[in-house]
Parts: sequence; C-alpha cells; structure tokens
Amino acid sequence: MRKLLLATVFAFAAASANAAVITDLGLDPTSAGGAFSHSLGNSIVGFDDQYLFQLDHPMTLTIASVTNVFAQPSDFIASFQGAVFQVGNPAPFLGPVLASSPCPGIPAPCQGFAGSAILPAGNYFLDIQGVAGGTSGYGGNLATFAVPGPIVGAGLPGLLGLLGYGGWFWRRRKSA
Repeated sequence: MRKLLLATVFAFAAASANAAVITDLGLDPTSAGGAFSHSLGNSIVGFDDQYLFQLDHPMTLTIASVTNVFAQPSDFIASFQGAVFQVGNPAPFLGPVLASSPCPGIPAPCQGFAGSAILPAGNYFLDIQGVAGGTSGYGGNLATFAVPGPIVGAGLPGLLGLLGYGGWFWRRRKSA
C-alpha cells in the first residue's frame, strides 16, 4: 500500500512539470473567488490542470467539490483525481483524492471529490488530473478560512475553576 501511495505522489509530481495553469485564484480565496471550471473539449485527452492560490497566514482550505456531471457515458473522466501542493514541495498537503461516482445528492450521473486541510502561509496549487472523453468538463469551488487561534486567558480560569471544584468536592467528602 505504501508503494502504491508513493507511486501516486511521484506520478503527480512528474505530471505537474507538464501541467497547464488554468487560473490564479489569488490571495486567501473565499467561496466567491474560489470558483473554477474547465471544459475539456471533444477528444480523448489526458489533462493536468493547476489552480494557483496564496495564503498570507495559516488557513483552513476546504474544497467543497470538484464535479463532472455527464449526460453521455463518453463524458466520464477516467482517473479523475486532485491534490493540493505547496509550490516547490513534491509532497501533497491534501490528496491525491480519487473521484467517486455517483455523487451524493446529485441525481444525474456524475463523479467528484472534496476535502479539507489546514495549510501554513505560502504559495499553493490545486492539481486536477484525468483522461477526458467526449465533451467532458468539470467545475468546483475552494475556499479558505482563518484558523481560530487560542483565546488568551481562557485556560487559566478553567483550570482555577476545576481546582476549586475539586477542593470543594474533597472537603465535602472528608466532612461526610
């Protein structure tokens, strides 16, 4: 299993050298700015698409969905998968995730994937690969959200309250 995972990671890294950058989603993309789609055309072709984005502080990345809804069986995308990489790092932060079919909640024939991860500040890309047939295409959405930090002072009052309750319980038990 480990060899299979490593082979998939290296296949993604090797294919990324020949990838087509589709668009730059910008700094800290929100759900409104993180929408993307790509029509793959009328031929059987392998593709490797990248969507760039930057984070200026640690963020939670959520890929709500990457979906191919197809009317004809020829529009199925073989080996449809995605992963998130930091620029310059061959190991993915998320994935690779292989698309599943059918999609939950969508009555039409479709395939898709989703995922989430916490990423440090830096430059990233969503890498989507597959072998398209017919008139296939896909669309999706990714969004980033600030990672909640610790609330200053929240630990000390809770600790003091727990110690006070423990002392009260111990004294009560001792007097009984």
